[in-house]
Amino acid sequence: METLLSAARVEAIIHAGLPESDTMGVRVESVGDGAATIRIPFSPRMLRPGERVSGPTLFAAIDTAMYAAVLAHIGERPMAVTADLNMHFLRACAPREITAGARILKMGRRLAVMSAVAGAVDEAPAVHATGSYALPAEVFAQKG
Repeated sequence: METLLSAARVEAIIHAGLPESDTMGVRVESVGDGAATIRIPFSPRMLRPGERVSGPTLFAAIDTAMYAAVLAHIGERPMAVTADLNMHFLRACAPREITAGARILKMGRRLAVMSAVAGAVDEAPAVHATGSYALPAEVFAQKG
């Protein structure tokens, strides 16, 4: 699968379209080969009771990694949107920097289907997710 955008460009698009990602410090580490990896620096605002990273924070990491993978492979078309996302919590997530990686399983004409994991850096994943992104009309029109 051809990579059309660099990690730096994908990160710039994400920050421009979702200012909260900049506030959170989201960094797109890598894109390519149908995949993307992001990092979010630790902040006490991520925590839930019990001193563990919250589900909403892990959801944001997974969704951002999926979005980064899609953007890198469809180009500057920021209107790709989450169609569905199903998360399985595997374990509690330690209060540290978060990493998330997403892989495109199938890039169709209208939908990108993906798998992703997220968790604290240097630990086993805390979350596994599957999901899909609806692709902008101009993407599937080109593939027609």
